[in-house]
Amino acid sequence: MDTSDNEATAAAAEAKKKTPKAAAGKGKATGKGKAAAGPKASAKESSLLKQKSPAEFFAENKNIAGFDNPGKSLYTTMRELVENALDSAESISELPDIEITVEEITRTKFNTMIGLEDRQRFDEALYDDFESEKDREKRLAKEARFQETQAKNAALGKKVKEAPSVRGKGRGEAALFKVTCKDNGRGMPHDDIPNMLGRVLSGTKYGLRQTRGKFGLGAKMALIWSKMSTGLPIEIKSSMKDQNYTSFCRLDIDIHKNIPHVHLHEKRENKTHWHGAEIEVIIEGNWTTHRSKILHYMRQMAVITPYAQFLFKFLSDAADKNLTIKFARRTDVMPPVPLQTKHHPSAVDLLLIKRLVAETTKQNLLQFLQHEFVNISKPHAERLIGEMGPDFSPKMTVKSLTSQQLVRIHQLFRQAKFDDPSGNCLSPAGEYNLRLGIIKELHPDMVATHASSAQVFEGHPFIVEAGISIGGKDVKQGLNIFRFANRIPLLFEQGADVITRTALKRIPWSSYKINHQQDKIGVFVSIVSTKIPFKGTGKEYIGDDITEISSAVKSTLKQCCLQLKSKIVKKLQARERQDRKRNLNRYIPDVARAIMETLVEIADQSPPKRPRYDKEDEELLEKVNSEEVTEMTFRDCLTQHVEQVDYEMALDYAMQSGVSQEPREAIYLNSLEGSYKFVDLQSPVFMFRFVP
Repeated sequence: MDTSDNEATAAAAEAKKKTPKAAAGKGKATGKGKAAAGPKASAKESSLLKQKSPAEFFAENKNIAGFDNPGKSLYTTMRELVENALDSAESISELPDIEITVEEITRTKFNTMIGLEDRQRFDEALYDDFESEKDREKRLAKEARFQETQAKNAALGKKVKEAPSVRGKGRGEAALFKVTCKDNGRGMPHDDIPNMLGRVLSGTKYGLRQTRGKFGLGAKMALIWSKMSTGLPIEIKSSMKDQNYTSFCRLDIDIHKNIPHVHLHEKRENKTHWHGAEIEVIIEGNWTTHRSKILHYMRQMAVITPYAQFLFKFLSDAADKNLTIKFARRTDVMPPVPLQTKHHPSAVDLLLIKRLVAETTKQNLLQFLQHEFVNISKPHAERLIGEMGPDFSPKMTVKSLTSQQLVRIHQLFRQAKFDDPSGNCLSPAGEYNLRLGIIKELHPDMVATHASSAQVFEGHPFIVEAGISIGGKDVKQGLNIFRFANRIPLLFEQGADVITRTALKRIPWSSYKINHQQDKIGVFVSIVSTKIPFKGTGKEYIGDDITEISSAVKSTLKQCCLQLKSKIVKKLQARERQDRKRNLNRYIPDVARAIMETLVEIADQSPPKRPRYDKEDEELLEKVNSEEVTEMTFRDCLTQHVEQVDYEMALDYAMQSGVSQEPREAIYLNSLEGSYKFVDLQSPVFMFRFVP
């Protein structure tokens, strides 16, 4: 036993010899010590390292994924389900046929679903929307004063305002909705359904490619919101092509562990041979505040995907609120499926290089550079390796690269010159589809479209497509701007977007004979890329700080304006010709009468007094005397002359303008039923399909 043990034993013996009073005092001191130690213990506990699962992070920061409030959550849920359905159908080259139903669930119906008995209010004053007698008197007095003021204004002929809506001071009851989305896409493998929908940041769309998603959450965030707002699970029905059964799964998510919690997962008979997926989720939402946004989204989606058919329904116990809208398919020409591509050397960071090294199957550095990046040929790779220094060789194994060597590779990638990536991996909507979509939904008087060639920012290819329409139904005066990114509509935070700023500030509309304040102008711009440079936490707009994108948007819109200017000038000239023709025709009767009176007066003169005329003139005078030539004869001749001059002027203008500038007429082809072998010949403004 060492010295410290002896000291501890002696201290214990001395403590036993103390009086009870001293012991009591000691106890009090000890109690105070424990009390003093409380905050320290609490601080120690608060300093413990904690972790959050991805699901828990997005649940606490749901505004990042577009779930700011109940109304926005309803919109985002519907949008995510629709975009997943489109991706699923396009992945198997199937023309999308999507049904979306939003059904309002009353509180009583919801309680019945979860087995909760309705309970009447007993203490009204306990509730947030309670109105006391004094508050009620104030409200009625205010309403009476308002009605009195309105009556005076009406008597004086002034404008009468609508009565303000009465709102309770409380939050009121939350509105619940069942959102259902059914498609005819690929479907999901039976065993993968729980992980595909019940595990955040897991999916099939990861990789460098053009995708519709923003965060890779999709229906998973809707499931998280459902769990937070109603606690009900999500239901999925799915069947793949040529599959004789339908998968049914009811699940929710363990937010803290980020794993699916499966309630029921079974196979059912597929009698109709249907393929696709049907997802049903019950969430808290607000239809009143976001009704217009949801309908605008559906309408814009119909513009950018005219090859898809959408059926949207809103169901409610109040029959007057029910709504059914069908956005019919206009074409069966689909854009190609976006291809996964490899990283451009100028767009990679050090962390990505390390991940590629860890995942590559290539053995040596030369093969690694050739096959893991785009636009690096074998000779180029050899030159790069030579530039890296004596520590590098083409045959050295990739896995043996040190951290310092990886930094050297990264530095060289940032400084070296590489060819720009091509846009072959991108899948824009196409001018044909964009034009069809605009005509189908807006019915404009004239429309012009243009697509830029593939361009590059920060090593990522992008393509800008634009369309400008003038006139149409349900279009307000001025500029109506419609923004799309990777073929999905962007409806929020429009003011800071590069498309909005370019259209408002950088296009000289008057130079193209367009009145941007009085005309009904639709501006449609779609940007597709392997990386959309969204700004803000919600990823609702594209920043105006990227010169390449800003310049491409401006150039594409100007090309559309040039097309419209040509059409507008022709229209103005045609109107001028019609006005000139109308004015000439108006004077024909007076001119014909004056000519006839003059000729009759000359013909009535005696031959000695009448001057000599040419033979042709003498014949004319004889015809006047014999009434072979009358006033109606001159009218007919003048009318024919006006028509001939008008035709010659129009023909001369057409020859000067060229055939390419002639008016174009849209030709639409009906969808083919059944299986046919055919050949498509496409151009920006038409498509011919030859069926043998």
